[in-house]
Amino acid sequence: MSQEWSFVLLVSLALTVCTSLAAPVENSVQLDPKIVKEIRSYQDVADKIIDYSLNGPGQNQSYDRLAVFTDAFGSRLSGSRNLENAIDYMLDVLDRDGLDNVHGEAANVTHWKRNKEYARLIEPRDYEIAISGLGSSVGTPEDGILADAMVVRSFDELDKRSSEVPGKIVIFNQDFISYETSAVYRVIGASNAAVYGAVATLIRSVTPFSIHSPHTGIQFYKNGVPKIPTACITVEDAEMFDRMESRGTRIRIHLYMGAENLNQTVSRNTVAEVKGSVHPEQVVLVSGHLDSWDVGQGAMDDGGGAFISWQALTIVKQLGLKPKRTLRLVMWSDEEAGGDGSRAYYEAHKADAGNYSILFESDEGVFTPYGIQFTGSAKAKAVMQEIGKLLTSINSSVVYDNGAGTDVNWWLPQKVPIGSLANHNERYFWFHHSDGDTMTVLDPIEMNLCSAVWAVYAYVLADMDDLLPRS
Repeated sequence: MSQEWSFVLLVSLALTVCTSLAAPVENSVQLDPKIVKEIRSYQDVADKIIDYSLNGPGQNQSYDRLAVFTDAFGSRLSGSRNLENAIDYMLDVLDRDGLDNVHGEAANVTHWKRNKEYARLIEPRDYEIAISGLGSSVGTPEDGILADAMVVRSFDELDKRSSEVPGKIVIFNQDFISYETSAVYRVIGASNAAVYGAVATLIRSVTPFSIHSPHTGIQFYKNGVPKIPTACITVEDAEMFDRMESRGTRIRIHLYMGAENLNQTVSRNTVAEVKGSVHPEQVVLVSGHLDSWDVGQGAMDDGGGAFISWQALTIVKQLGLKPKRTLRLVMWSDEEAGGDGSRAYYEAHKADAGNYSILFESDEGVFTPYGIQFTGSAKAKAVMQEIGKLLTSINSSVVYDNGAGTDVNWWLPQKVPIGSLANHNERYFWFHHSDGDTMTVLDPIEMNLCSAVWAVYAYVLADMDDLLPRS
C-alpha cells in the first residue's frame, strides 16, 4: 500500500461513525418460505432473551458490570499499562463467567502519551485556555510556543489567507455540520496549516453542544509535511477567538504540550466464545472496543458496546442455549488510535472469512435501540429484516443500511456481512472523547434493551441452518 493511500485509509477509519440514519430502504427480495418459517420459529426464544434481559437475572447486568469496570480502571489509552491491567481483568471475569476459549490475541498497537499540557492567552488578556492534545500529536519545545494566532473557519479560508500563516498558531473555528464533515479539521488540520508555515494548531472541538469541555481524538500527519503540535479547544473559546479577530484584536498564545510518540507496544484483543454445537468452525462475532481515550471513563465510547457484546454471550450461556455455530466475543484494542488491534485480528483470521456469517460492532452508543444497521447482500438483508420482527415487542425491529465500524470494516472487501447497533444516540457527540464520557451518560434500562437486541440477532444467526448469504 502506498503512503498516500495508507494516509487516506487512516483518515477514513478515523471518521467511521454514522449517527444520522436515513429512512430504511424497502427490500424487494422475497425469502424462501422455509427460511421465513425457520426464523419465526425463534419467537419463543427471542421472548425469553428479552424477558431475561429486561426482567430476569440479566436485568441491569451489563450496566452493573460496566460500572464496576470503569470505576476500577477509568480511561484505557492504547499502549498504556492501565489498558493491559483492564484486559487482564476481563480475561479473568470472562473465564469465571463460564465462557469458552477465553484468551488474548496479541497485536502491536500505538503508544502515544499526552503528558503535561497547557495553553494560556497572553494578549489581549491573561486567560487559561482549556485544551486536549490530539492523539499522535508531537509535543512543543521545552519552553513551549509563544506566537500570535489567527482564526479560520474552513480550509478554503486557510488557503486564501495562506500568506498570513507563517509563524502563527492557526485556530480552526469550523461549524459542526456532522461528525464526518467536521472531524476532518481535527484529523488533518495540523498538516494543512503546517504546509503554509503554521507553528501549531488549535481545533474547535467536534461537538454540537458544549459546556466548556474540550474533546480529544485522533489526528494524522501527511507525509512530507512538518509535524506541528495540535490540540482541541472548547467551542466557547474558538468562538471567542473568532470574535476577537473580527474586531482586529491581537491574539497571542503560549502553548505547551509534552506529548510523546513512542514505539509500538504489544497489546491484546480479548476473546471469548460460546462454542458451536454443530459447526464450531463457523462464527458469528459480536464486538466493541476496550480501549478509550485518556479522558472520562470510556463508558459510552466504548465500554457500553463491549459490555453488551459480553452480555449477549452471557444471556445465551445462562439460558442454556446451544447455537449450532460459534458465538464469539471480541473486545478490540487500539480502536481509538487507528485500529491496529482489529487489523491484526483480521490478518490472523482472514483466511477463514468464508466461515464468518456476520461481524457485529457496537461503537455508537448504547442508548434506546430501534434496530440495526446492516451491510450485506439483498438476500442477507431480507434475513436480517425477518429476524428484526422478533424484536417488535421492544420497538427494535428496523434494519437500516450502512452497517459499519472501524474494527470490522477490514472484512468488507471479502463481502462478509457487517452489522452495527442503531440507537437513539442524538446526544452521543455531547460527551464523545471528553471528560463527560462517564457512567452518568448511560442508563441501565437502555443497556438492557441493547443487550436483548444484540443477543437475539447473535443467537438466531448462530443457530440458523445456513450462514448469511453473500450473493
